[in-house]
Amino acid sequence: MSDFDISDESLMEAVNKGDLNAFEQLVRRHQSWVWKIAYRFLGNSDEASDITQDAFLRLLDASRHYRVTAKFRTYFYRIITRLCIDHARKNRAVPIDSLPDIPAPGPSQIDRLEHQELESGIQKALDALPPEYRMVIILRYFEGLSGVEIANAVKKTPKGVERLLARARKNLELSLYPYSQKITDDYEGESDDSPV
Repeated sequence: MSDFDISDESLMEAVNKGDLNAFEQLVRRHQSWVWKIAYRFLGNSDEASDITQDAFLRLLDASRHYRVTAKFRTYFYRIITRLCIDHARKNRAVPIDSLPDIPAPGPSQIDRLEHQELESGIQKALDALPPEYRMVIILRYFEGLSGVEIANAVKKTPKGVERLLARARKNLELSLYPYSQKITDDYEGESDDSPV
């Protein structure tokens, strides 16, 4: 039987009984996506690593209280969300690291620079959002969670999550307006050059 044949919920129950091998399986299975959420939220790889470690320590500590009433991931999202938001509230000034280099699809240096500028603008816009807005955007658009799953993770109603997402999108739209104008201008400039 492979590690993935055992459900996360069963592993958590085994951890509750003192099985540290089960905990190790949970860490191996989930540490990558936990780090990605923390990094997206905090914008700093060292702090993301600290939050990831804290999240697993909290998970280990909480294992004795864990009951299978919700999906494990939903339970874990709640821990991660709380840690990230608490960290952001304690450290109001969020450091802005650049995103890891992602190869740009465009062949020219100008295309790559414009892509990096846009990536940087998106990260800055995310960093400027209030912590709750930032987290719902990350959970929805980067993690692909449904409104109900986000509501469970952030302890809000699905309607409350819809309102948070709407406000967050509006803030992002305002922050990213200069970039959308540049893209529109570039697109219109390209169409003017096309032969008739």
